[in-house]
Amino acid sequence: MKLELKVATTELPTLTSRAAYSTPAAVAKGATRFTYRIAASYSGKGQRLNPIRNTYEFNSVNISAIFEGPQGAAKATKKKRPASGQDSFFVGNVGDTGGVAFGVADGVGGWVESGIDPADFAHSLCNYMGKAAARFPAGFKTQPMAPQELLQIGFEKVMKDDSVPGGGSTACIATANVEGRLDVANLGDSGFLQLRQNAVRYHSPAQTHAFNTPYQLSKVPKRMLVQEAVFGVTRFSETPKDADLTSHQLQHGDVLVFASDGVWDNLSPEDTLNLASRQLLGNGGWVEKSGDEKGGSGGGVQPGERLGYLTYTPGASSEASGGKLQETLAVLIAGAAKNASMDLRRDGPFAKEVKKRFPNENYHGGKVDDIVVVVVVVIEEPV
Repeated sequence: MKLELKVATTELPTLTSRAAYSTPAAVAKGATRFTYRIAASYSGKGQRLNPIRNTYEFNSVNISAIFEGPQGAAKATKKKRPASGQDSFFVGNVGDTGGVAFGVADGVGGWVESGIDPADFAHSLCNYMGKAAARFPAGFKTQPMAPQELLQIGFEKVMKDDSVPGGGSTACIATANVEGRLDVANLGDSGFLQLRQNAVRYHSPAQTHAFNTPYQLSKVPKRMLVQEAVFGVTRFSETPKDADLTSHQLQHGDVLVFASDGVWDNLSPEDTLNLASRQLLGNGGWVEKSGDEKGGSGGGVQPGERLGYLTYTPGASSEASGGKLQETLAVLIAGAAKNASMDLRRDGPFAKEVKKRFPNENYHGGKVDDIVVVVVVVIEEPV
């Protein structure tokens, strides 16, 4: 059954005396800083995607998507977890630097065969990374914050947490600062897109050992280590040092899409760009360049003057208020991936890869999986 998505129409916020958004003219006049308008949408495998309940909006004032509690991360947060199945995400401030940290983690489903829920690993990893980012620079060896070190801290916490018996996950983690620098540590087959001016600026490559066997962080119980030693089994188990590291200089109007493979197995980068472009061009987040402004990269498209209005979040609430551009994009991408995963008539990227590698396999349609999407709209505004 096709999922019908209803997304609220974007409303412009009432403006105060201090501008909470930017225009190209304002940016050109003086010093600027980068801020990030962030939202997430998610859906567990076999569950409906509710555009209201399954959407999270980040407000950098005092709210972070950190599902914490007083006990072990896995035990304390199970009831508070987002309904994202074995996938997880986090968004939070980097101390008081003005920067943000965010990312996704995809629990490796193969652990279920060993009687271990990989959701505990993925959700706990994100929980610990969110907490660590909020306390920056405490506990960190390097400044500014590096996503690889953040991933290392979260991984070490999970390894020491007795409430997480075992499991594994991929991870795509990022930090973005007030100067517009994006640093990413990507391990496995989660990943991200950087969209700019109606084009895919960057598409992160997947790290895999073999088809459908991604790089992964793992925690193996002692009993399993003994059994594997007896039978000579070698388990794939990477560390944060194996992550692919990239850095990017962001621009006003860039859109970042971080997601688990539940999205990328069902939507290509071009599919995702088309979804985002229709929404952005339709409401003025991006606009066509006119006359002598044309000729730049991306087919003559630039950020619209309404972009700040469309993404501005005046209140401090973790509940999605509906209508903000970043929320709309997150829901559209998650919903499209959900629909594609259940469509037997449309071959997605996963099905096409199966046909390429195993031509005798009669595999068609999408790939049903947990889905997590984090969308970041980049805003450059006057200081």
